[in-house]
Amino acid sequence: MTLGQALLSFALVVGLLTIIPGLDTALVIRGTVTRGRPYGFAALLGIQVGTLIWGAAAATGAAALLAASEVGYRVLSYAGAAYLVYLGATMIAKTFRRGADPSAGAAAPSRRGARSGFLLGLVTNITNPKVGVFYMATIPQFVPAGHSPLLVGLLLALVHCVLGTVWLGAIILGANQLAPRLRSTRVIRWMDRITGGVLMLFGARLALDVR
Repeated sequence: MTLGQALLSFALVVGLLTIIPGLDTALVIRGTVTRGRPYGFAALLGIQVGTLIWGAAAATGAAALLAASEVGYRVLSYAGAAYLVYLGATMIAKTFRRGADPSAGAAAPSRRGARSGFLLGLVTNITNPKVGVFYMATIPQFVPAGHSPLLVGLLLALVHCVLGTVWLGAIILGANQLAPRLRSTRVIRWMDRITGGVLMLFGARLALDVR
């Protein structure tokens, strides 16, 4: 298998996974509609930085050590699950506060808001050890003989990032077009409740899978 064939084969595998709606999709849609396009792209950037970190970890063997260490895997999994549940519960709780207007400031997000979007995307990605385990299981199969596992691993992760950026970027642009019609208090409240529920569901699932 040549390097070109490896990149193409890996792109087909992760491309199918990319278009399946999941946590990343929920985060960027909610962020774009409620906070604006810059926030959505900031969250997307955080997600892709997290992907590169896991790709580097898998390429250098750090992900393998994590998977081999039951204690380390459990700690990271429970930490990630707790973070997602806390984030989802906080998001839902805010929608029930009297006098709170979740649509306020949505049209003009600040740099600080974009920074929080980046951190949200980054933390939700790197605290999910399943990403690392997936990379550890797949990347070695796509490393051609005679090539550096580290460089190829990073290159494969970059392919994943490019596909994810194109797909989620298109979703962000589409959500941004619909945002003016959706930025009402009622719609945003229900969007936060649904997104919060998705976050809590993913967190619970992550915790249960460790058991």
